[in-house]
Amino acid sequence: MKEYTFKLDDSISQFVEQFQDYGFQDSRALVMTAMQRLRSALESAKLQESAALYAELYEEEPDLQALAEAGLEEWPKE
Repeated sequence: MKEYTFKLDDSISQFVEQFQDYGFQDSRALVMTAMQRLRSALESAKLQESAALYAELYEEEPDLQALAEAGLEEWPKE
């Protein structure tokens, strides 16, 4: 595991120092959880942006719509 040293604003520093109030064993656990949640949120936003671009492309391309419809027709039915 890598170690990083950085400065925090006072309000963020106070938040981290209150790790026990939020149910964390130590400040490291709070920061790790916060970073994991930030990464997840950023990845989710990226996926949503990508989906929106694909939806826009799909809407503008009749050939792509026809290809999707043809694929649905060949999809196994129960």
